[in-house]
Amino acid sequence: MSRLSEDEVAVRLEALSGWSRRGDAIVKTYKLPGFPSAVAFVTHVGFLAEAAGHHPDIDIRYNRVTLALTSHDAGGLTAKDFDLAAAADEAMG
Repeated sequence: MSRLSEDEVAVRLEALSGWSRRGDAIVKTYKLPGFPSAVAFVTHVGFLAEAAGHHPDIDIRYNRVTLALTSHDAGGLTAKDFDLAAAADEAMG
């Protein structure tokens, strides 16, 4: 998959709620009701990521889960990153 241009990244990032750019990644922290909910969310995202063949960096801090998405093989952001970000948001309802 090819890397998105800066303009494409800006447009796609604007369409997402709560996501920000950090270097060559997009990042969002989700707040969940507690640790079991956070782990369940990570499990769900894990299945979404595996199905997409695209795997985020995930940080769990009690009830907060931070996802960082980038396409290492493309050297930056691709449509896969934004597709998985949207799917993670949808999983939160």
